[in-house]
Amino acid sequence: MTLTAHDLIARHGIGNALATHSRGVDRADVNLLASSYHPDATVDYGFFAGSASTFAAILAEAQKASAPTLHRTGNIWIKVDGARAISESYVIAYVEDADTQRLVFGRYLDRLAARDGEWRLTHRTYVLEGNTNRPTSVIRADPQVNFLHFVPQGAKGAADPGRALLALSQASIPGATPMTVQPDALALDAALSRAAIHDLSMAYARGVDRADAALLKSIFHEDSTVISGVINGPGEQFADQITAYVSANLDYCVHSVANEWVEVKGDHAVGELYVIAQMTAGGQDVMTGGRYIDTYQRRNGTWKIKTRTFVADWNTTHPSTLQKDGFYEALKTWGSWGKSDPVYAHWASL
Repeated sequence: MTLTAHDLIARHGIGNALATHSRGVDRADVNLLASSYHPDATVDYGFFAGSASTFAAILAEAQKASAPTLHRTGNIWIKVDGARAISESYVIAYVEDADTQRLVFGRYLDRLAARDGEWRLTHRTYVLEGNTNRPTSVIRADPQVNFLHFVPQGAKGAADPGRALLALSQASIPGATPMTVQPDALALDAALSRAAIHDLSMAYARGVDRADAALLKSIFHEDSTVISGVINGPGEQFADQITAYVSANLDYCVHSVANEWVEVKGDHAVGELYVIAQMTAGGQDVMTGGRYIDTYQRRNGTWKIKTRTFVADWNTTHPSTLQKDGFYEALKTWGSWGKSDPVYAHWASL
Protein backbone atom coordinates (compact mmCIF):
# COMPACT_ATOMS: atom_id res chain seq x y z
CA MET A 1 0.00 0.00 0.00
CA THR A 2 1.37 3.42 -1.00
CA LEU A 3 0.88 5.98 1.76
CA THR A 4 -0.24 9.54 1.08
CA ALA A 5 -0.35 12.82 2.99
CA HIS A 6 -4.08 12.12 3.54
CA ASP A 7 -3.14 8.85 5.25
CA LEU A 8 -0.77 10.67 7.61
CA ILE A 9 -3.46 13.16 8.62
CA ALA A 10 -5.98 10.35 9.11
CA ARG A 11 -3.54 8.35 11.24
CA HIS A 12 -3.08 11.30 13.57
CA GLY A 13 -6.84 11.66 14.08
CA ILE A 14 -7.33 7.91 14.54
CA GLY A 15 -4.45 7.69 17.03
CA ASN A 16 -6.07 10.43 19.10
CA ALA A 17 -9.42 8.62 19.04
CA LEU A 18 -7.81 5.41 20.31
CA ALA A 19 -5.92 7.31 23.02
CA THR A 20 -9.13 9.08 24.06
CA HIS A 21 -10.79 5.69 24.55
CA SER A 22 -8.02 4.50 26.88
CA ARG A 23 -8.10 7.78 28.81
CA GLY A 24 -11.88 7.55 29.17
CA VAL A 25 -11.68 4.02 30.60
CA ASP A 26 -8.81 4.77 32.97
CA ARG A 27 -10.41 7.98 34.27
CA ALA A 28 -13.91 6.39 34.53
CA ASP A 29 -15.16 9.33 32.46
CA VAL A 30 -18.30 8.39 30.51
CA ASN A 31 -18.27 11.57 28.40
CA LEU A 32 -14.62 11.21 27.44
CA LEU A 33 -15.09 7.52 26.66
CA ALA A 34 -18.22 8.11 24.60
CA SER A 35 -16.50 10.90 22.65
CA SER A 36 -14.19 8.34 21.02
CA TYR A 37 -17.26 6.80 19.29
CA HIS A 38 -19.68 8.15 16.71
CA PRO A 39 -23.27 8.23 18.08
CA ASP A 40 -24.35 5.14 16.10
CA ALA A 41 -21.25 3.08 16.96
CA THR A 42 -21.36 -0.47 18.29
CA VAL A 43 -19.01 -2.74 20.26
CA ASP A 44 -18.48 -6.44 20.89
CA TYR A 45 -16.59 -7.20 24.10
CA GLY A 46 -18.11 -10.63 24.64
CA PHE A 47 -19.85 -9.74 27.88
CA PHE A 48 -21.55 -6.87 26.03
CA ALA A 49 -22.42 -6.52 22.33
CA GLY A 50 -24.46 -3.53 21.25
CA SER A 51 -24.55 0.25 21.43
CA ALA A 52 -21.23 1.93 22.20
CA SER A 53 -22.96 4.69 24.18
CA THR A 54 -24.59 2.10 26.46
CA PHE A 55 -21.26 0.28 26.77
CA ALA A 56 -19.50 3.54 27.71
CA ALA A 57 -21.99 4.15 30.52
CA ILE A 58 -21.65 0.59 31.87
CA LEU A 59 -17.84 0.57 31.72
CA ALA A 60 -17.35 4.04 33.21
CA GLU A 61 -19.68 3.25 36.10
CA ALA A 62 -17.87 -0.05 36.77
CA GLN A 63 -14.51 1.72 36.74
CA LYS A 64 -15.40 4.40 39.28
CA ALA A 65 -14.88 2.23 42.34
CA SER A 66 -11.80 0.39 41.07
CA ALA A 67 -8.15 1.06 41.76
CA PRO A 68 -6.25 3.00 39.07
CA THR A 69 -6.04 1.15 35.77
CA LEU A 70 -3.79 1.65 32.76
CA HIS A 71 -4.57 0.66 29.18
CA ARG A 72 -1.35 0.79 27.11
CA THR A 73 -2.41 0.83 23.46
CA GLY A 74 0.41 0.10 21.00
CA ASN A 75 1.14 -1.67 17.71
CA ILE A 76 -1.42 0.57 16.02
CA TRP A 77 -1.74 -0.58 12.39
CA ILE A 78 -4.16 1.48 10.32
CA LYS A 79 -5.57 1.08 6.79
CA VAL A 80 -7.33 4.17 5.40
CA ASP A 81 -9.82 4.36 2.52
CA GLY A 82 -11.02 7.94 2.12
CA ALA A 83 -13.22 8.77 5.10
CA ARG A 84 -13.23 5.17 6.37
CA ALA A 85 -10.53 3.16 8.10
CA ILE A 86 -9.87 -0.06 9.97
CA SER A 87 -7.18 -0.71 12.54
CA GLU A 88 -5.65 -3.39 14.72
CA SER A 89 -3.97 -2.36 17.96
CA TYR A 90 -2.50 -4.25 20.88
CA VAL A 91 -3.48 -3.38 24.45
CA ILE A 92 -1.83 -4.28 27.74
CA ALA A 93 -4.29 -3.48 30.53
CA TYR A 94 -3.26 -3.21 34.18
CA VAL A 95 -6.20 -4.11 36.45
CA GLU A 96 -6.05 -4.32 40.23
CA ASP A 97 -8.38 -5.39 43.02
CA ALA A 98 -7.82 -5.85 46.74
CA ASP A 99 -5.94 -9.12 46.36
CA THR A 100 -4.74 -9.42 42.76
CA GLN A 101 -2.71 -7.48 40.22
CA ARG A 102 -3.53 -8.46 36.64
CA LEU A 103 -1.94 -7.81 33.27
CA VAL A 104 -4.43 -8.50 30.48
CA PHE A 105 -3.09 -8.89 26.93
CA GLY A 106 -5.50 -8.28 24.06
CA ARG A 107 -6.22 -6.54 20.78
CA TYR A 108 -8.72 -4.02 19.48
CA LEU A 109 -10.13 -4.61 15.97
CA ASP A 110 -11.68 -1.26 15.07
CA ARG A 111 -13.68 0.35 12.29
CA LEU A 112 -13.57 4.13 12.13
CA ALA A 113 -14.98 6.99 10.09
CA ALA A 114 -14.28 10.69 9.61
CA ARG A 115 -17.44 12.78 9.90
CA ASP A 116 -17.28 16.58 9.80
CA GLY A 117 -13.50 16.20 9.78
CA GLU A 118 -13.32 14.18 13.03
CA TRP A 119 -12.22 10.56 13.24
CA ARG A 120 -14.12 8.36 15.69
CA LEU A 121 -14.84 4.67 16.15
CA THR A 122 -17.87 3.08 14.49
CA HIS A 123 -17.27 -0.46 15.82
CA ARG A 124 -14.83 -2.18 18.19
CA THR A 125 -14.24 -5.91 18.71
CA TYR A 126 -12.08 -6.89 21.68
CA VAL A 127 -9.89 -10.00 21.29
CA LEU A 128 -8.30 -11.57 24.36
CA GLU A 129 -4.83 -13.14 24.10
CA GLY A 130 -3.70 -13.99 27.63
CA ASN A 131 -3.23 -12.72 31.17
CA THR A 132 -1.15 -12.88 34.34
CA ASN A 133 -2.72 -12.79 37.81
CA ARG A 134 -0.53 -12.46 40.90
CA PRO A 135 -1.08 -11.62 44.57
CA THR A 136 -0.91 -7.89 45.03
CA SER A 137 2.41 -6.29 45.97
CA VAL A 138 1.36 -2.76 45.05
CA ILE A 139 2.99 0.17 46.86
CA ARG A 140 0.94 3.32 47.27
CA ALA A 141 2.39 6.71 48.10
CA ASP A 142 3.88 6.74 51.59
CA PRO A 143 6.54 9.39 52.28
CA GLN A 144 7.99 7.27 55.06
CA VAL A 145 8.87 4.25 52.93
CA ASN A 146 9.19 5.10 49.22
CA PHE A 147 9.79 7.79 46.63
CA LEU A 148 6.25 7.82 45.19
CA HIS A 149 5.27 10.88 47.23
CA PHE A 150 7.46 12.94 44.89
CA VAL A 151 5.09 12.41 41.95
CA PRO A 152 1.31 12.81 41.47
CA GLN A 153 -0.70 9.63 41.95
CA GLY A 154 -3.27 8.50 39.37
CA ALA A 155 -6.95 8.50 40.30
CA LYS A 156 -10.44 8.39 38.78
CA GLY A 157 -12.47 11.27 37.39
CA ALA A 158 -11.83 14.81 38.59
CA ALA A 159 -9.53 13.52 41.35
CA ASP A 160 -6.89 12.54 38.80
CA PRO A 161 -4.02 15.08 38.86
CA GLY A 162 -3.15 14.31 35.27
CA ARG A 163 -6.51 15.69 34.20
CA ALA A 164 -5.81 19.06 35.81
CA LEU A 165 -2.26 19.16 34.46
CA LEU A 166 -3.51 18.42 30.93
CA ALA A 167 -6.22 21.08 31.16
CA LEU A 168 -3.66 23.64 32.36
CA SER A 169 -1.32 22.75 29.51
CA GLN A 170 -4.12 23.02 26.94
CA ALA A 171 -5.12 26.43 28.27
CA SER A 172 -1.56 27.69 27.88
CA ILE A 173 -1.36 26.89 24.14
CA PRO A 174 -1.75 30.06 22.05
CA GLY A 175 -4.35 30.22 19.31
CA ALA A 176 -3.47 28.61 15.99
CA THR A 177 -1.98 30.79 13.28
CA PRO A 178 -2.45 30.16 9.55
CA MET A 179 0.27 28.06 7.90
CA THR A 180 2.16 30.20 5.40
CA VAL A 181 4.84 27.75 4.26
CA GLN A 182 4.50 24.82 1.90
CA PRO A 183 5.43 21.35 3.18
CA ASP A 184 9.03 20.46 2.42
CA ALA A 185 9.13 17.62 -0.10
CA LEU A 186 12.00 15.83 1.65
CA ALA A 187 10.36 16.18 5.05
CA LEU A 188 7.08 14.79 3.69
CA ASP A 189 8.91 11.88 2.07
CA ALA A 190 10.69 11.14 5.36
CA ALA A 191 7.38 11.23 7.26
CA LEU A 192 5.73 8.89 4.76
CA SER A 193 8.77 6.62 4.96
CA ARG A 194 8.59 6.45 8.75
CA ALA A 195 4.89 5.58 8.48
CA ALA A 196 5.67 2.75 6.04
CA ILE A 197 8.44 1.48 8.33
CA HIS A 198 6.02 1.58 11.28
CA ASP A 199 3.71 -0.73 9.30
CA LEU A 200 6.58 -3.20 8.82
CA SER A 201 6.93 -3.59 12.59
CA MET A 202 3.17 -3.97 13.01
CA ALA A 203 3.25 -6.72 10.37
CA TYR A 204 6.21 -8.34 12.15
CA ALA A 205 4.28 -8.53 15.44
CA ARG A 206 1.17 -9.93 13.76
CA GLY A 207 3.24 -12.36 11.70
CA VAL A 208 4.89 -13.86 14.80
CA ASP A 209 1.86 -13.67 17.09
CA ARG A 210 -0.47 -15.27 14.52
CA ALA A 211 2.22 -17.68 13.20
CA ASP A 212 1.76 -16.19 9.70
CA ALA A 213 4.88 -17.08 7.71
CA ALA A 214 3.65 -15.49 4.47
CA LEU A 215 3.10 -12.12 6.14
CA LEU A 216 6.55 -12.26 7.76
CA LYS A 217 8.26 -13.08 4.48
CA SER A 218 6.62 -10.09 2.82
CA ILE A 219 8.37 -7.56 5.08
CA PHE A 220 11.97 -8.74 4.58
CA HIS A 221 14.22 -8.13 1.58
CA GLU A 222 15.44 -11.32 -0.09
CA ASP A 223 18.97 -10.77 1.25
CA SER A 224 17.88 -9.81 4.79
CA THR A 225 19.12 -11.29 8.07
CA VAL A 226 17.45 -11.69 11.46
CA ILE A 227 19.08 -12.32 14.84
CA SER A 228 16.32 -13.16 17.29
CA GLY A 229 18.05 -15.59 19.63
CA VAL A 230 15.46 -18.30 19.01
CA ILE A 231 16.03 -18.31 15.24
CA ASN A 232 18.99 -16.65 13.49
CA GLY A 233 19.41 -16.47 9.73
CA PRO A 234 17.96 -15.09 6.48
CA GLY A 235 14.59 -13.34 6.73
CA GLU A 236 12.70 -15.95 4.72
CA GLN A 237 14.17 -18.81 6.75
CA PHE A 238 13.40 -16.92 9.97
CA ALA A 239 9.76 -16.51 8.89
CA ASP A 240 9.27 -20.23 8.34
CA GLN A 241 11.09 -21.35 11.48
CA ILE A 242 9.81 -18.82 14.02
CA THR A 243 6.16 -19.39 13.04
CA ALA A 244 6.63 -23.16 13.30
CA TYR A 245 8.30 -22.69 16.69
CA VAL A 246 5.69 -20.46 18.31
CA SER A 247 2.69 -22.50 17.14
CA ALA A 248 4.31 -25.74 18.34
CA ASN A 249 5.69 -24.55 21.68
CA LEU A 250 3.69 -21.59 23.00
CA ASP A 251 0.13 -21.22 24.28
CA TYR A 252 0.17 -17.64 22.97
CA CYS A 253 2.58 -14.76 22.46
CA VAL A 254 2.18 -10.98 22.31
CA HIS A 255 4.82 -8.57 20.96
CA SER A 256 4.00 -5.00 22.02
CA VAL A 257 6.13 -2.32 20.33
CA ALA A 258 6.66 1.28 21.50
CA ASN A 259 9.37 4.00 21.54
CA GLU A 260 9.75 3.80 17.76
CA TRP A 261 12.83 5.86 16.81
CA VAL A 262 13.52 5.82 13.05
CA GLU A 263 15.97 7.98 11.08
CA VAL A 264 15.48 8.15 7.31
CA LYS A 265 18.17 9.12 4.84
CA GLY A 266 16.94 8.80 1.28
CA ASP A 267 16.31 5.13 0.51
CA HIS A 268 18.01 3.92 3.71
CA ALA A 269 16.90 4.06 7.33
CA VAL A 270 17.87 2.80 10.77
CA GLY A 271 15.66 2.21 13.77
CA GLU A 272 15.55 1.28 17.44
CA LEU A 273 12.20 0.04 18.78
CA TYR A 274 11.35 -1.08 22.30
CA VAL A 275 9.42 -4.33 22.65
CA ILE A 276 7.72 -6.21 25.49
CA ALA A 277 7.12 -9.87 24.60
CA GLN A 278 4.74 -11.90 26.77
CA MET A 279 4.23 -15.63 26.28
CA THR A 280 3.11 -18.74 28.11
CA ALA A 281 5.01 -21.99 27.50
CA GLY A 282 5.49 -25.17 29.48
CA GLY A 283 3.46 -23.89 32.40
CA GLN A 284 5.53 -20.68 32.69
CA ASP A 285 4.65 -17.04 32.06
CA VAL A 286 7.67 -15.40 30.42
CA MET A 287 7.95 -11.65 29.85
CA THR A 288 10.97 -10.21 28.04
CA GLY A 289 11.86 -6.55 27.52
CA GLY A 290 14.29 -5.52 24.82
CA ARG A 291 14.91 -3.64 21.60
CA TYR A 292 14.91 -4.24 17.87
CA ILE A 293 17.93 -2.67 16.18
CA ASP A 294 17.00 -2.43 12.50
CA THR A 295 18.15 -1.31 9.09
CA TYR A 296 15.65 -0.70 6.29
CA GLN A 297 15.95 -0.12 2.56
CA ARG A 298 13.54 1.22 -0.04
CA ARG A 299 13.82 -0.71 -3.29
CA ASN A 300 11.56 -0.07 -6.28
CA GLY A 301 9.56 2.30 -4.08
CA THR A 302 8.90 -0.25 -1.30
CA TRP A 303 10.42 -0.20 2.18
CA LYS A 304 11.39 -3.55 3.74
CA ILE A 305 13.62 -4.73 6.60
CA LYS A 306 17.25 -5.41 5.66
CA THR A 307 18.50 -6.46 9.11
CA ARG A 308 16.83 -6.96 12.48
CA THR A 309 18.67 -7.81 15.71
CA PHE A 310 16.90 -8.33 19.02
CA VAL A 311 18.76 -6.95 22.05
CA ALA A 312 17.46 -8.40 25.34
CA ASP A 313 17.38 -6.04 28.32
CA TRP A 314 15.36 -7.83 31.02
CA ASN A 315 13.03 -10.76 31.64
CA THR A 316 10.80 -12.36 34.24
CA THR A 317 9.64 -15.97 34.53
CA HIS A 318 6.90 -17.21 36.87
CA PRO A 319 4.59 -20.21 37.07
CA SER A 320 1.71 -19.52 34.70
CA THR A 321 -1.35 -17.80 36.10
CA LEU A 322 -3.24 -17.82 32.78
CA GLN A 323 -7.00 -17.92 33.41
CA LYS A 324 -9.97 -18.39 31.11
CA ASP A 325 -12.68 -18.48 33.75
CA GLY A 326 -13.59 -16.22 36.65
CA PHE A 327 -12.62 -12.63 35.88
CA TYR A 328 -12.20 -13.51 32.17
CA GLU A 329 -15.14 -15.85 31.60
CA ALA A 330 -17.35 -13.22 29.95
CA LEU A 331 -14.68 -12.33 27.36
CA LYS A 332 -15.52 -14.84 24.64
CA THR A 333 -13.26 -13.83 21.73
CA TRP A 334 -9.73 -15.19 22.07
CA GLY A 335 -6.79 -14.89 19.69
CA SER A 336 -5.58 -17.91 17.75
CA TRP A 337 -2.85 -19.07 15.42
CA GLY A 338 -3.34 -18.62 11.68
CA LYS A 339 -6.26 -17.41 9.59
CA SER A 340 -8.90 -18.46 12.11
CA ASP A 341 -7.95 -15.39 14.15
CA PRO A 342 -10.60 -12.66 13.70
CA VAL A 343 -8.08 -10.06 12.49
CA TYR A 344 -7.96 -11.59 8.99
CA ALA A 345 -11.66 -11.10 8.27
CA HIS A 346 -11.43 -7.68 9.88
CA TRP A 347 -8.44 -6.63 7.74
CA ALA A 348 -10.13 -7.85 4.54
CA SER A 349 -13.24 -5.79 5.26
CA LEU A 350 -11.78 -2.56 3.81
